[in-house]
Amino acid sequence: MSLLGKIFSRGPKPVIAKSRYITIEDAKMASFTKKTAGQGYGMNMRPDVYYIVASVELGNTTTKCILTATNLNTSRTYLLDKTVKMTRDIRPPKKGEKVFGETVWHVELTKESVSEMVRDTIFESVKRSKIDIEKDLDFVVRSTGVTAGFASPKEVGELIIALADGCLDAGIPPRKMAPAMSIDSFPEKLKDFTLIEKVMFDGAVVSVLPPTGKAVVANEMEGELVTGGIKVGAKWTNVDYRNPCVSIDFGTTLAGRITNSEEPYARTIGNFCGLAGGVSDAIIRGTEKVDKRGGAALDLYNKDILKKANWKLAEEYAQRAHEHLDIGRVPENRERFGTVPVDAKAAYDAGTTLIGCDVGKNGDKIPKLTELGHEIYAESGIHTLFATLDHVSAMIVKRLLDEAFAEGVIEEGSALGVTGRAGITGRKPELILNYSKDCFNNTLFVSDALAMGAAVMARCMNSIGTPHIPIGGKQGGPCILGQRRKLQKKKGMI
Repeated sequence: MSLLGKIFSRGPKPVIAKSRYITIEDAKMASFTKKTAGQGYGMNMRPDVYYIVASVELGNTTTKCILTATNLNTSRTYLLDKTVKMTRDIRPPKKGEKVFGETVWHVELTKESVSEMVRDTIFESVKRSKIDIEKDLDFVVRSTGVTAGFASPKEVGELIIALADGCLDAGIPPRKMAPAMSIDSFPEKLKDFTLIEKVMFDGAVVSVLPPTGKAVVANEMEGELVTGGIKVGAKWTNVDYRNPCVSIDFGTTLAGRITNSEEPYARTIGNFCGLAGGVSDAIIRGTEKVDKRGGAALDLYNKDILKKANWKLAEEYAQRAHEHLDIGRVPENRERFGTVPVDAKAAYDAGTTLIGCDVGKNGDKIPKLTELGHEIYAESGIHTLFATLDHVSAMIVKRLLDEAFAEGVIEEGSALGVTGRAGITGRKPELILNYSKDCFNNTLFVSDALAMGAAVMARCMNSIGTPHIPIGGKQGGPCILGQRRKLQKKKGMI
């Protein structure tokens, strides 16, 4: 049997939570969740109600509006629409506009250009899904992975404002972007599902507290969302992905968290930062078949791209690529790692370990990866090149986790969750699982985790919970509503 055959035939298969779609008509016509033996919501069945959230994401490579609908009886989240545009297509700055940052690939951003891109993406998504913003949409969550071109984590706030302006320009009312203050602020359909009169939102999202009062990595919110999103995605599987857990998001930049098992809220004891999919993008540009100003591996990817790959040779190429990667604990004196702004001192003062992936120092060896990509393509073709990318990503995961275990920040019994285009496509899940199966109780791969995280963040901010199907808390444990109430009463919050 070939080396690849041995790898992919032994042991468990990857557990992958793929996005499932419904239409707005399905959501509106839903009556009651089918009751099965041993399952119920009390003596009386409640009609199904869907909580509809828009996740508006501006990333280094893609800009998205993803509309989700969560069944508040089952806690399962579906997609209504996924509209994706290339961030490199944001128009250039006009005369008089202030450039406040740029993507990792040096696409300049202004408040006006970002707002226009966001507005147009929302318009397209709303049109395709056939939702009514006023009647159907319940909440909007804005997020960004574009952090490399900013001077500090604080400056990301300017981009969040630009995202908000784009939402307003698309006709989204401000009240749908801020948490409700009382039960009177909720539409009738949601009043039976909110717990706002019993518990308040105190900053914890899906029972995890952020590292400290200030951002320690510029894309902190992205890590928060994907952690919550993987927990939501796990509801489509048999995996109990609750605390303690490790989340890794392979967008262009690297994000994710390591949580402990404290209750009612786990602490973020580790953060990932730096470059992730940007490594693969740098290699793929060596083919000269993608845009030099934002070309990505996904531009050339298709389902048959790996069929003729030489996997043994691909692994050798991946080892060579990793010679240029610096993966480890972020030094306390660094203000950037993998081009991403960090506040390492604040992180370590808060008891949070930063683990990053860089190409050289702040990406200065990215051209070396592009040269290697050219060599691989010329010598072995596109199929082996994409197999190389699978090995590169899997080896990044291995090195990140090896460092985290060496630092002692992963609790025994933790579950691992991976998301992002450079972490779940191709045969990356099989390669990652081949390593992680001996280190974690469960490993889960989730598509669209950031959007799923936006859906659950919106619920947390509005105290819309499902105590009978808890998403937060510890693995194997019950809902933490009682513990939260006890803690908030003790602090005089309720």
